[in-house]
Amino acid sequence: MKWRFDDLLTFLDVIETGSITATAARLNLSKSVVSKRISDLEGGLGIELFQRTPRKLVASANALDFVERIRPLVRDIMEAADTAATRNSAIRGTLRIAAPMTFGTMYLGRMIADFARQYPDLEIAVEFEDRMIDLVRGGYDVGIRIGILRDSSLIARKLCTDPRVICCSPDFANTHGLPETLGALDRFSCIDYSNVNTSQLWQFENPDKDGEPIAVPMHGRIVANNGEAMRDMAIAGLGLVLLPMFIAAEPLRAGRLIPVLPQAKPLPYNIYAVYPPTRHVSAKVRAFVDHIARHIGSPPIWQINEAYRPVDS
Repeated sequence: MKWRFDDLLTFLDVIETGSITATAARLNLSKSVVSKRISDLEGGLGIELFQRTPRKLVASANALDFVERIRPLVRDIMEAADTAATRNSAIRGTLRIAAPMTFGTMYLGRMIADFARQYPDLEIAVEFEDRMIDLVRGGYDVGIRIGILRDSSLIARKLCTDPRVICCSPDFANTHGLPETLGALDRFSCIDYSNVNTSQLWQFENPDKDGEPIAVPMHGRIVANNGEAMRDMAIAGLGLVLLPMFIAAEPLRAGRLIPVLPQAKPLPYNIYAVYPPTRHVSAKVRAFVDHIARHIGSPPIWQINEAYRPVDS
């Protein structure tokens, strides 16, 4: 049985993308090279990995079983190579990062650029996506998660806690007034985040320390899947919005948004760096997470010298 490691890596990429064409584009190879690698691997293993039709490529049952068994092994091999490289103080290879869109464009992009300058031998692939990405199936080395960690199998390092704030534009407040209690919130139009259930989004600390969080059933006249869009719609006077401070800090400082119910305490968001479970954290992941933690700081950079700070923050 003969096969090459490059064939194996290409196979994993085709499983992820579901397409010879997409894999060829990602790896900067011709489609014929990708097809040959898959055929060579099938020949070496003596099994059919894909069912080929004119319009699509379908992974066989053999392929699905095979991929689940080899993913952790390939990860260990890659990490062993990274560890060996660090003996010469070198961080190289490819670092694949997944992060939420708004946090990525507002803060993470600059941090990644600085990290890339420090390690010129390291290739970096970044995907900004607000929907939850499966790091393991997607082949990512590290991700940034904000809010509740749903996948307990991931290793997580908390980077910071970020308060959230209810806010609106001065024009909206002048036109519609402002709620004076949590119970009055649901009488106002709000701007909701489509990637989180409303009952989970509008949650507040309970004055009774042992009590369950208070959930307010809000009416989302407008729903968006991006925090920057929600911020801009609130600035335009379209409703109340509940935002993390990393999005709200600048418009609050500038007066384009004003705080609503400052005595209320929305449940804060935690921001984490997460990565798949492994025996040894690779040097490139460890260096990247350390770099991001330093740049975010404590308190987070977006809260420093701000004109508005939430109660008890």
